[in-house]
Parts: sequence; C-alpha cells; structure tokens
Amino acid sequence: MYYCCGITEKGVMPHNEDALLIGRRIFDMGADEQTITGAFTAAVSDGVSGENSGEVASKMCLEKLKDADVSEPGIIGENILAIHRQIRDHSRESEEDRNMQTTLCGVRIDDSGSVTAFNVGDSRLYSYQCGRLRQISRDQSLVQMLIERGSITASQSKTHIRRNIIFPVIGSNSADPKVDVSVMSQPMECGDMLLLCTDGLSDHVPAMDIQEILELPKPLPERLSILVKTALERHSNDNISIIAILCQEKDIG
Repeated sequence: MYYCCGITEKGVMPHNEDALLIGRRIFDMGADEQTITGAFTAAVSDGVSGENSGEVASKMCLEKLKDADVSEPGIIGENILAIHRQIRDHSRESEEDRNMQTTLCGVRIDDSGSVTAFNVGDSRLYSYQCGRLRQISRDQSLVQMLIERGSITASQSKTHIRRNIIFPVIGSNSADPKVDVSVMSQPMECGDMLLLCTDGLSDHVPAMDIQEILELPKPLPERLSILVKTALERHSNDNISIIAILCQEKDIG
C-alpha cells in the first residue's frame, strides 16, 4: 500500500505549465493525496517554456500516459515514443499549439513493489531510504553532459550560460527523444519513499536540503509545502511540482 501526495505551484509564472499524474488522477493546480493498493503509475510533466502551449502538452502527455500500457519495462520506451509522436503530430496540425513540448519523469510500481523508472528531459526522480536521498534519474541536458565529460563542475552548471538547454523532449519537431527506462534494483519496502519533481524545485533546492526537509517530523504534505516555499524563497523562476510516494507496507499485494 502506498500513500501518495502531490503539490503544484505556478510560482512567479503567469500560469502553470506543469501537470501531475497519481494513479488515475491528473491535476495542474493545488494538491492531491490518496492511498493506492496495487500497481499504478505516477509522473510529473513540465511544459517547455518559450514554446507554445506548454500547459496543453504536459496535460496531454499525462492523459495519454494514463491509458498507455506501461505494465512491462520492455514496452515502456516504445509506448512513450508513441505518445511523443501523437503530441508532435498534433502540434504540426494546430497553429495554436505549434511546436508544443514537454518533459516527462515517472515511475510504474507493480503488484510486487518493483519500480520501473522512466525519464525524458530534466525533471527528476529521487529515492529516499533510511534518511538518505539519492537521485535516480539522469538529467537529459547539455550541462549534465558537460559534467559527465569533466568540462564543468556541478557547481558551475548552476550559472552556466547554456544551463537551460535540454535534449529533444516529448513533442519535439527536431528529433525523437531518448527515453531512459530502468528497473530499480530493489523493490520498495515499508518506509521507502520516491520523490518526483520538476526543475522549478531541483534547480533551487539541492539534494542535501531536500533530504533535510524530508527528515522533519511533520506530515508529508506539510514537508512538500516547505519544499515549495523554500524554492520560492530562493527565487525559483519556474513552476514547482512534487510527488511523494511512501510505501506503508512491507508485504505488498
């Protein structure tokens, strides 16, 4: 059994281009919490700023993901690419939604507690176990590539002139995205938590600070609100969205 809660905040932006999926629910404003038993999907989607209709792209992506077959790791990548092509084709046919694009980061948890992670773009998945936060997803961005090559440090990436450049995402007209899919090595156990977030949080609240806030002896929705507030206090200039998934039982299914 899993306790899931999510929150999304438009912040300083005029409207919210983020959307969240928890189970069968999609929302792009406020907060949601629910308890889920059995297999389910959770994801965050961040409409690309500077392009048309980011808010349409993010919600459309999650609507299609909600009904897609993501039951097996081997088919997740191809089915997410199918969603990309549907959104790309829609944007080509619609003047209003021309070139709309979105990131996608999520998990599929099966009946045994096994977790399959998938990612396109620079939204993030973290694992929180035994008081330790660990990044699971890999940012698909230019600065991440430069970090991995040793050209810049993680600290330098925060102010790099090209820090906002990400590789092709869902809906891109230039190229198909690369869908990163991985099965986590251990199934979730009681007390384990997964955290999904858009870059409005991760760009302004480092992993160590996220970890410290998650350690607070407060209800989980309150801790998520503190994370949002911290990002805003640190001048996040983007929408901020977070989903937390807490495993409440060892013996699942």
